[in-house]
Amino acid sequence: MAAVAIAVSFFVIIIAVAVGAGFRYSIREGVAAMTGDVRISPFLTGEAEPTSMPRHLPSEQAILELPSVKEIVPAVVRAGIVKSGEIVHGVVVKGIPGVAEESLAVSIPHRLSEITGVGVGEDLTVYFVGEKVRVRKFHVREVHRDLLELDDNLLVYARLEDMQRLNGWTEDQVSCLDIRTRDGLLEQTAAEIGNLLLASGHPEEEDLYTAASSRMYPQVFDWLNLLDFNVVIILILMTVVAGFNMVSGLLIMLLRNISTVGTLKTLGMDGRAIGRLFVRIGAEAVFKGMLVGNALALLFCLIQGTAHLIPLDPANYFVSWVPVHVNLPLILIADIVAFLGILALLWLPSRVIASIDPAQTVKAD
Repeated sequence: MAAVAIAVSFFVIIIAVAVGAGFRYSIREGVAAMTGDVRISPFLTGEAEPTSMPRHLPSEQAILELPSVKEIVPAVVRAGIVKSGEIVHGVVVKGIPGVAEESLAVSIPHRLSEITGVGVGEDLTVYFVGEKVRVRKFHVREVHRDLLELDDNLLVYARLEDMQRLNGWTEDQVSCLDIRTRDGLLEQTAAEIGNLLLASGHPEEEDLYTAASSRMYPQVFDWLNLLDFNVVIILILMTVVAGFNMVSGLLIMLLRNISTVGTLKTLGMDGRAIGRLFVRIGAEAVFKGMLVGNALALLFCLIQGTAHLIPLDPANYFVSWVPVHVNLPLILIADIVAFLGILALLWLPSRVIASIDPAQTVKAD
């Protein structure tokens, strides 16, 4: 029973770690799709027409040489209004390289397809409001599923060239540069890029500013930090529960073999050696339970990651199903911490051995 309790506890621990990592990975990827991990853009001017910036900055190579920077993606972003029959809905159209080869081809989110009833192979009319209203009839090439499925964040992907023509820009003009990073140091990377732009001395970089996605969507990242705290609490609680279950099992084992303990003491074996023997037996049970719990948890992660069996309300959780992300180093750390914590608790029953009087136990036997 103690081994079963250990397996259940490790199952819960690994699921908590995988789900926590899944939320962080999915939400960060969803935010990065909208704004990049770090965005370089011009200061807002308050004009009706969008403001442009150079596609290639003088400091571009210096930015790419930063260890945390993975790539720089030029983008033209503009708000629009979709009209399909009687349905009118706001969208954000983002032009980036590599969306499609044919002109005016777009990829729309699954939620927008459900709202408007427009699917692959159909046309989508979008109105862009500025000094004058511009209308574009896009052809839906793909329906993608956004990681962040929120009604106010319906992101339509278009060709960069189409959006540049819409704004009357040249191929060297964009709305912003979205930077993808190799790690989660978003604010540190944004600060490093900002310092590079300030120190460059180039006039075209003076009116630019950098912002990390964690600053643009603070409520989302605050929610992730709270989720990480909950995962730590679950790790501590499950370790304590598993530890005390194992302590109970060892105490029962000790009481059932109390005469054997007395005999071993009579033969000259000290209490510490006997305690280490019981701890070693308990550690083997913990290790077996850990292996079973890990195997079941990884199987669950595989099923949930592919079949999405457990849904969520994106209005409350930002994603439409429970995300899981198997981060092996993080899982290994959780296993080691929990295993060592349980072993520390196993020394409690070993203290009982020191108080056993061999004369009494042998006489009782």
